[in-house]
Amino acid sequence: MTSLVPLPVILPLLGTGATLMLFRFPRAQRVVSALVLTAVVVVAAVLLVAVDRDGTQVVWLGGWEGLGIALVADRLAVLMLLVSAIVTLAVLLYSIGQGITGDEKETPVSIYHPTFLTLVAGVSNAFLAGDLFNLFVSFEMLLFSSYVLLTLGGTAARVRAGTIYVVVNVVSSMLFLIALATTYAAVGTLNLAQVAERLDGLPPSVALMIQLLLLVTFAIKAAVFPLSLWLPDSYPTAPAPVTAVFAGLLTKVGVYAIIRTQTLLFPDSPLSTLLMVAALLTMIIGILGAIAQSDIKRMLSFTLVSHIGYMIFGVGLATEAGVGGAVFYVAHHITIQTALFLVVGLIERRAGSTALLRLGGLARLSPLLGVLFFVPAMNLAGIPPMSGFLGKVDLFQAGVADGSPLALVLVAGGTATSLLTLYAVAKTWALAFWRSPEQAHDMARLLIGQEERREQDDHPVPAMVEHRGHVHVGSVAFGAADLDDARQVADADSPDRDLHQLLEAGRLPDRLPLLMVLPTAGLVLASLAITVVAGPLVGYTDRAAADLADRDSYVAAVMDGVPR
Repeated sequence: MTSLVPLPVILPLLGTGATLMLFRFPRAQRVVSALVLTAVVVVAAVLLVAVDRDGTQVVWLGGWEGLGIALVADRLAVLMLLVSAIVTLAVLLYSIGQGITGDEKETPVSIYHPTFLTLVAGVSNAFLAGDLFNLFVSFEMLLFSSYVLLTLGGTAARVRAGTIYVVVNVVSSMLFLIALATTYAAVGTLNLAQVAERLDGLPPSVALMIQLLLLVTFAIKAAVFPLSLWLPDSYPTAPAPVTAVFAGLLTKVGVYAIIRTQTLLFPDSPLSTLLMVAALLTMIIGILGAIAQSDIKRMLSFTLVSHIGYMIFGVGLATEAGVGGAVFYVAHHITIQTALFLVVGLIERRAGSTALLRLGGLARLSPLLGVLFFVPAMNLAGIPPMSGFLGKVDLFQAGVADGSPLALVLVAGGTATSLLTLYAVAKTWALAFWRSPEQAHDMARLLIGQEERREQDDHPVPAMVEHRGHVHVGSVAFGAADLDDARQVADADSPDRDLHQLLEAGRLPDRLPLLMVLPTAGLVLASLAITVVAGPLVGYTDRAAADLADRDSYVAAVMDGVPR
């Protein structure tokens, strides 16, 4: 079965080459990409069964045992492989239905499929990497691919967001290189199993320096506060399928790297308290940002940051129960977050915008769209008995079992974050789906009317003050972006219209392509399936956590037959 281990990396790379050669034949590119990712899903499923039954599978590439690159498939790695393969296949099918960027007539995007498959290969390689340098290579594959995908369409907003993303990730790559050089100088190897054996012999200060370098590097990738400020400005400008796969997967690769290195290299970490404080701040600051947003994409970007805190909470506890809860929550969150961003793409396609000021009546206009948003939104908020609720309960039980004051504060913080998440998605539901389009249009006109009256001395109105990105009219606060949207909607010469105006003019966008709806519905159903199989899945994640706690078995599996 070890012969299957490299395939999740090799197949997408072969697909990259094939789709590059087929750049003049878009249909052939789509077929090749879909077949490759379907094959990756099958391979990942077979590996999950095999690893759970037979134990960790290891392949030394080129047969260079002890010297070459090791690919290691344990329970954690293959679970992440399977979930990521399902998600990327769904996103690929969605992007085919959407036409990739929505503006493909103006911009040639034949590079999309090779780039997307390279991204998938990088994600798979990161999960299977058995040494730190191979993990670094995986991150660089993700960086180059994601920059191309972020800037598809070439708009100013996308290039600006892509620049922010690249600058932040180049900094993290430099830190990673410094960490690699420090580690190699200290222990003479970058193989994770060998590093785990030799770190115990280092002075504590050197080991702590290596841990800090790796932790900061991966915290940037995972968007852990305060290293998360780049994310909300980078993701929302990209095409919907790109945003979906970034939100669902890329931050989780960083979380995976934190789980792997903390459990394998630093099991008795002196930084557990720091991780738990960072987890609490990530949850609270992220969700406070989410409830302040007036655009669905930005709201979901902030909830993405916030819920990373739950995963770091589990890692910071440094117990089997905590790590098992974190692994379960990662699998749950990949599916939910990707599904929600795909739904947002459907909203933008159907209503022409994701700004809450422009939206209303979507539940009546498209009941299916309402269901597709409502189900994962409630799951994200942790409504019983969905997997989001089960994952949070698992983490809270681990926190209570830990019993430390900080762990109990995190339980309280996690509960508050869940309630505020419910508030954020409920507000979105009420404004975008429940109120009528006429009410949304009237609100825009009211904002403009207040602004015009403020400018006339003979019509006193409540003070209108712009402060820290918000406009305060009396006791009500609106985002400055809301005011710009309202001006465009009220301007008769502006081509920008809200949903009410589109309905009145008979210019409602075309109905949603079936190939966009089906993958989205499939991921929503997959999120519900996680709830149905939560018992066996929790059992699996507990076994994965037990494997992570048993460093000796990982080292023995990798170094079997290798001269020490």
